[in-house]
Amino acid sequence: MSKAGLNLKYLRKLRGWTQEEFANKLDIKRSLIGAYEEERADPRIDVLEVVADMFKLSLDELLLKDLSNSINTGSYLQKRRMQKMASADRNIIHFVPVKAAAGYLTSYADSEFIDELNTFTLPMLSGGNYRAFEIIGDSMLPTPSGSIIVGEKVESLDDTKNGQAYIVVSKNEGIVYKRINKSSKAKNKISLESDNPNYQPYQINAEDVVELWQAQVVIGKVASQQRWDVNSLANLVSNLHEQVSTLKKKMN
Repeated sequence: MSKAGLNLKYLRKLRGWTQEEFANKLDIKRSLIGAYEEERADPRIDVLEVVADMFKLSLDELLLKDLSNSINTGSYLQKRRMQKMASADRNIIHFVPVKAAAGYLTSYADSEFIDELNTFTLPMLSGGNYRAFEIIGDSMLPTPSGSIIVGEKVESLDDTKNGQAYIVVSKNEGIVYKRINKSSKAKNKISLESDNPNYQPYQINAEDVVELWQAQVVIGKVASQQRWDVNSLANLVSNLHEQVSTLKKKMN
Protein backbone atom coordinates (compact mmCIF):
# COMPACT_ATOMS: atom_id res chain seq x y z
CA MET A 1 0.00 0.00 0.00
CA SER A 2 1.35 3.43 -0.96
CA LYS A 3 2.64 5.62 1.86
CA ALA A 4 2.80 8.71 -0.38
CA GLY A 5 -0.13 10.59 1.17
CA LEU A 6 1.04 10.10 4.74
CA ASN A 7 4.60 11.01 3.76
CA LEU A 8 3.49 14.24 2.08
CA LYS A 9 1.69 15.24 5.27
CA TYR A 10 4.70 14.34 7.40
CA LEU A 11 7.13 16.28 5.21
CA ARG A 12 4.86 19.33 5.10
CA LYS A 13 4.52 19.46 8.88
CA LEU A 14 8.24 18.88 9.28
CA ARG A 15 8.85 22.13 7.43
CA GLY A 16 6.04 23.97 9.24
CA TRP A 17 4.16 24.68 6.00
CA THR A 18 0.41 25.08 5.69
CA GLN A 19 -1.37 23.10 3.00
CA GLU A 20 -1.68 26.33 1.01
CA GLU A 21 2.07 27.01 1.24
CA PHE A 22 2.95 23.44 0.25
CA ALA A 23 0.51 23.57 -2.67
CA ASN A 24 2.09 26.80 -3.92
CA LYS A 25 5.55 25.23 -3.83
CA LEU A 26 4.26 22.26 -5.84
CA ASP A 27 2.20 24.48 -8.16
CA ILE A 28 -1.02 22.60 -7.49
CA LYS A 29 -4.35 23.41 -5.80
CA ARG A 30 -4.58 23.30 -2.00
CA SER A 31 -7.55 20.93 -2.25
CA LEU A 32 -5.27 18.37 -3.90
CA ILE A 33 -2.88 18.46 -0.93
CA GLY A 34 -5.83 17.75 1.35
CA ALA A 35 -6.97 14.88 -0.85
CA TYR A 36 -3.47 13.38 -0.95
CA GLU A 37 -2.92 13.67 2.81
CA GLU A 38 -6.33 12.16 3.60
CA GLU A 39 -5.66 9.41 1.04
CA ARG A 40 -8.74 10.28 -0.97
CA ALA A 41 -6.55 10.47 -4.07
CA ASP A 42 -3.13 9.18 -5.12
CA PRO A 43 -0.48 11.86 -5.77
CA ARG A 44 0.45 12.30 -9.41
CA ILE A 45 3.90 11.05 -10.38
CA ASP A 46 5.01 14.55 -11.48
CA VAL A 47 4.10 15.90 -8.02
CA LEU A 48 6.01 13.12 -6.31
CA GLU A 49 9.05 13.82 -8.48
CA VAL A 50 9.06 17.44 -7.34
CA VAL A 51 8.72 16.41 -3.69
CA ALA A 52 11.46 13.81 -4.06
CA ASP A 53 13.82 16.42 -5.49
CA MET A 54 12.85 18.96 -2.82
CA PHE A 55 13.66 16.60 0.07
CA LYS A 56 16.45 14.61 -1.63
CA LEU A 57 14.47 11.39 -1.47
CA SER A 58 13.86 8.59 -3.96
CA LEU A 59 10.41 7.80 -5.35
CA ASP A 60 10.63 4.40 -3.66
CA GLU A 61 11.13 6.11 -0.29
CA LEU A 62 8.14 8.37 -0.88
CA LEU A 63 5.89 5.55 -2.02
CA LEU A 64 6.91 2.64 0.15
CA LYS A 65 8.58 3.84 3.36
CA ASP A 66 7.01 5.40 6.45
CA LEU A 67 9.32 8.42 6.64
CA SER A 68 8.19 9.32 10.14
CA ASN A 69 9.88 6.09 11.31
CA SER A 70 12.55 5.83 8.63
CA ILE A 71 15.91 4.34 9.62
CA ASN A 72 17.39 4.67 6.14
CA THR A 73 20.78 6.27 6.79
CA GLY A 74 20.95 7.45 3.20
CA SER A 75 17.78 9.51 3.37
CA TYR A 76 17.68 13.28 3.47
CA LEU A 77 15.89 13.29 6.84
CA GLN A 78 18.37 10.97 8.53
CA LYS A 79 21.32 12.92 7.17
CA ARG A 80 19.85 16.12 8.57
CA ARG A 81 19.42 14.55 12.01
CA MET A 82 22.98 13.20 11.96
CA GLN A 83 24.34 16.62 11.00
CA LYS A 84 22.46 18.29 13.84
CA MET A 85 23.64 15.70 16.36
CA ALA A 86 27.24 16.07 15.19
CA SER A 87 27.10 19.84 15.66
CA ALA A 88 25.18 19.84 18.95
CA ASP A 89 28.23 21.04 20.87
CA ARG A 90 28.66 24.14 18.69
CA ASN A 91 25.82 26.13 20.28
CA ILE A 92 23.60 25.84 17.23
CA ILE A 93 20.77 28.41 17.20
CA HIS A 94 17.57 27.33 15.45
CA PHE A 95 15.78 30.11 13.58
CA VAL A 96 11.97 30.43 13.56
CA PRO A 97 10.89 32.76 10.70
CA VAL A 98 7.42 34.29 10.66
CA LYS A 99 6.30 31.85 7.97
CA ALA A 100 7.08 28.93 10.31
CA ALA A 101 5.38 30.46 13.37
CA ALA A 102 2.12 28.54 12.93
CA GLY A 103 3.97 25.25 12.60
CA TYR A 104 6.13 26.09 15.60
CA LEU A 105 3.11 26.63 17.83
CA THR A 106 1.98 23.05 17.26
CA SER A 107 5.43 21.45 17.01
CA TYR A 108 7.72 23.37 19.39
CA ALA A 109 8.26 20.16 21.38
CA ASP A 110 8.79 18.02 18.26
CA SER A 111 12.54 17.43 17.85
CA GLU A 112 12.10 16.43 14.22
CA PHE A 113 10.35 19.71 13.41
CA ILE A 114 13.07 21.69 15.23
CA ASP A 115 15.74 19.76 13.34
CA GLU A 116 14.33 21.02 10.05
CA LEU A 117 14.64 24.71 11.00
CA ASN A 118 17.57 26.65 9.58
CA THR A 119 20.42 27.22 12.03
CA PHE A 120 23.34 29.56 12.69
CA THR A 121 25.87 30.31 15.41
CA LEU A 122 26.98 33.48 17.20
CA PRO A 123 30.49 33.63 18.69
CA MET A 124 29.40 35.81 21.63
CA LEU A 125 26.89 33.24 22.88
CA SER A 126 27.93 30.02 24.54
CA GLY A 127 26.88 27.57 27.18
CA GLY A 128 23.13 28.03 26.86
CA ASN A 129 20.03 26.94 24.99
CA TYR A 130 19.26 29.62 22.41
CA ARG A 131 16.63 30.14 19.71
CA ALA A 132 15.99 32.94 17.24
CA PHE A 133 12.62 34.39 16.25
CA GLU A 134 11.67 36.86 13.52
CA ILE A 135 9.33 39.59 14.77
CA ILE A 136 6.87 41.64 12.74
CA GLY A 137 5.19 44.90 13.75
CA ASP A 138 6.08 48.16 15.46
CA SER A 139 4.98 47.43 19.04
CA MET A 140 8.60 47.11 20.22
CA LEU A 141 10.05 50.16 18.49
CA PRO A 142 12.78 51.28 18.31
CA THR A 143 13.44 47.57 17.57
CA PRO A 144 12.13 47.51 13.98
CA SER A 145 9.78 45.07 12.32
CA GLY A 146 11.68 42.23 10.67
CA SER A 147 14.32 42.05 13.39
CA ILE A 148 15.54 38.69 14.66
CA ILE A 149 15.51 38.21 18.42
CA VAL A 150 17.91 35.62 19.81
CA GLY A 151 16.67 34.41 23.18
CA GLU A 152 17.99 32.10 25.87
CA LYS A 153 15.59 29.46 27.18
CA VAL A 154 13.93 30.22 30.52
CA GLU A 155 12.42 27.17 32.15
CA SER A 156 9.58 28.81 34.08
CA LEU A 157 7.85 32.10 34.81
CA ASP A 158 9.42 32.04 38.27
CA ASP A 159 12.80 32.58 36.59
CA THR A 160 11.73 35.69 34.67
CA LYS A 161 12.57 39.23 35.76
CA ASN A 162 10.16 42.13 35.67
CA GLY A 163 10.88 44.64 32.94
CA GLN A 164 13.04 42.28 30.90
CA ALA A 165 12.21 41.49 27.26
CA TYR A 166 11.23 37.95 26.28
CA ILE A 167 9.91 35.95 23.38
CA VAL A 168 6.70 34.58 24.87
CA VAL A 169 5.11 31.54 23.22
CA SER A 170 1.55 31.01 24.43
CA LYS A 171 -1.51 29.03 23.40
CA ASN A 172 -3.74 32.04 22.68
CA GLU A 173 -1.34 34.85 21.72
CA GLY A 174 1.11 32.82 19.65
CA ILE A 175 4.69 34.12 19.48
CA VAL A 176 5.18 37.67 20.78
CA TYR A 177 8.14 39.81 21.80
CA LYS A 178 7.29 41.78 24.95
CA ARG A 179 8.49 42.88 28.35
CA ILE A 180 7.12 40.80 31.21
CA ASN A 181 5.75 42.14 34.46
CA LYS A 182 4.43 39.87 37.18
CA SER A 183 2.15 40.92 40.00
CA SER A 184 2.23 39.37 43.46
CA LYS A 185 -1.53 39.95 43.68
CA ALA A 186 -2.40 38.07 40.48
CA LYS A 187 -0.01 35.14 40.26
CA ASN A 188 -2.12 33.44 37.61
CA LYS A 189 -1.68 36.38 35.23
CA ILE A 190 1.28 38.12 33.62
CA SER A 191 1.37 41.51 31.98
CA LEU A 192 2.95 41.88 28.54
CA GLU A 193 4.21 45.38 27.76
CA SER A 194 5.47 47.00 24.55
CA ASP A 195 8.35 49.47 24.21
CA ASN A 196 6.21 51.56 21.87
CA PRO A 197 3.98 53.71 24.15
CA ASN A 198 1.22 53.67 21.53
CA TYR A 199 0.48 50.07 22.56
CA GLN A 200 -1.24 49.36 25.87
CA PRO A 201 -0.10 46.50 28.15
CA TYR A 202 -2.32 43.44 28.30
CA GLN A 203 -2.56 40.36 30.47
CA ILE A 204 -2.49 36.67 29.63
CA ASN A 205 -3.02 33.57 31.75
CA ALA A 206 0.23 32.20 33.13
CA GLU A 207 -0.96 28.65 32.40
CA ASP A 208 -1.19 29.49 28.68
CA VAL A 209 2.57 30.13 28.40
CA VAL A 210 4.39 27.17 26.87
CA GLU A 211 7.85 28.67 26.23
CA LEU A 212 9.92 31.66 27.34
CA TRP A 213 13.12 32.95 25.74
CA GLN A 214 14.92 35.91 27.34
CA ALA A 215 16.19 38.32 24.67
CA GLN A 216 19.98 38.34 24.41
CA VAL A 217 20.75 39.64 20.91
CA VAL A 218 18.80 41.68 18.35
CA ILE A 219 19.75 41.24 14.69
CA GLY A 220 18.41 43.71 12.12
CA LYS A 221 19.19 45.31 8.80
CA VAL A 222 20.99 48.64 9.07
CA ALA A 223 18.74 50.19 6.41
CA SER A 224 15.63 49.25 8.37
CA GLN A 225 16.65 50.86 11.65
CA GLN A 226 14.12 53.45 12.78
CA ARG A 227 14.51 56.45 15.06
CA TRP A 228 12.12 58.02 17.47
CA ASP A 229 10.71 61.37 16.42
CA VAL A 230 10.17 64.18 18.92
CA ASN A 231 6.47 63.38 19.40
CA SER A 232 7.19 59.71 20.10
CA LEU A 233 9.81 60.62 22.69
CA ALA A 234 7.41 63.09 24.32
CA ASN A 235 4.73 60.40 24.50
CA LEU A 236 7.21 57.98 26.04
CA VAL A 237 8.28 60.47 28.72
CA SER A 238 4.64 61.31 29.48
CA ASN A 239 3.80 57.63 29.77
CA LEU A 240 6.70 57.06 32.16
CA HIS A 241 5.61 60.03 34.31
CA GLU A 242 2.11 58.57 34.55
CA GLN A 243 3.47 55.18 35.59
CA VAL A 244 5.71 56.76 38.25
CA SER A 245 2.77 58.81 39.59
CA THR A 246 0.60 55.70 39.77
CA LEU A 247 3.28 53.81 41.67
CA LYS A 248 3.70 56.66 44.13
CA LYS A 249 -0.04 56.74 44.83
CA LYS A 250 -0.03 52.98 45.47
CA MET A 251 2.93 53.30 47.83
CA ASN A 252 1.23 56.09 49.77
